[in-house]
Amino acid sequence: MEMLVSLAPIILMFVIFYFLLIRPQQKRQKQVREMQNSLQKGDTIVTIGGLHATVHAVDENTVVLITEGGSKLTYDRSAIRDINK
Repeated sequence: MEMLVSLAPIILMFVIFYFLLIRPQQKRQKQVREMQNSLQKGDTIVTIGGLHATVHAVDENTVVLITEGGSKLTYDRSAIRDINK
C-alpha cells in the first residue's frame, strides 16, 4: 500500500499529460487525416507551405493543384493543411 501511495503522483502526472497533451494531438491528427481523405475536385485549399490553390485532380497519394496563374502543381495529400470554405 505504501508503494502505491508513493507512485500516485507519477501516475497522476501521466494521466494529466495524457488528457492535456496526447489526446488533443491525436484528435487533431484524426481530423487532418479525415480532411485530407475528403478532398474533392474544385476544393480551394491551403498547403503547409502557404500556397493557396484549387484542387484539379485527386489521386491515391497525390493531388494536382491549379494556382491563380493557371500553373498545375502536384503535391502529396499530406501537404494539404486546410480546406477553405
